[in-house]
Amino acid sequence: MTYVDPPAPVPMQPGEMPPTPSGTDLLSPGGQPTAWVFNPEYQRLVDLWLQVVPLMDRLTGALDKPYERARSRDVWDAPVAERYVHDLAEWRGRLGMYRQAVLTSISDEAADTPRWVPGGVGAPHAFS
Repeated sequence: MTYVDPPAPVPMQPGEMPPTPSGTDLLSPGGQPTAWVFNPEYQRLVDLWLQVVPLMDRLTGALDKPYERARSRDVWDAPVAERYVHDLAEWRGRLGMYRQAVLTSISDEAADTPRWVPGGVGAPHAFS
């Protein structure tokens, strides 16, 4: 069973510009233009994603090699082999569900967190 990773938070791209100010800017007092900064909370989610994915890939790889060896009749041809293959397949499935849950939680929080926030204002956050 394979799982598809949810969409990753997008880091700030070179040359990416903040939102353009509008004439009806309600966030700034006195109609002054708003200075935008890249949201540090969103950047934290980008960094977290970049830390978690390689760890999950290493865990998956650590189970893939023994699983392939257990399935190979060149390694062993014993009745107990079927049990090991079944156990490893179950652990691979559990790890896939865990990976899906962790990455989905990061992706969902990133979807609810604005990429740009007005400078000098506390960053809006979905759950604060």
